[in-house]
Amino acid sequence: MRADPVMTNLREQGAKEIQAAIRQVLYRDWDPLGVCDAGPEDEYDSYIAPIYRLLVALPKKEDVMAELRRIEDDSIGIGTSEEALATAVEKLLALDMRLE
Repeated sequence: MRADPVMTNLREQGAKEIQAAIRQVLYRDWDPLGVCDAGPEDEYDSYIAPIYRLLVALPKKEDVMAELRRIEDDSIGIGTSEEALATAVEKLLALDMRLE
């Protein structure tokens, strides 16, 4: 059975929209480096895929918070404020992860 090309395109478009929404939350709300509006919007793109995979699994708030803190500690070396982290987590959890 062949995949319906229209459905495939819709799913791909949905995935791109979700990734763009994650990018905006990471850049505008999380932003541990403080580059929002001063640096490239793709600064945190390498973290989109792991966050995407986590969100698809319908995580608890604590899981998303722990993943962002892990990225800060292991990859960036700078953390955000608790307020920025909480805002980012709430916005990420509010994203509609459905592709259809």
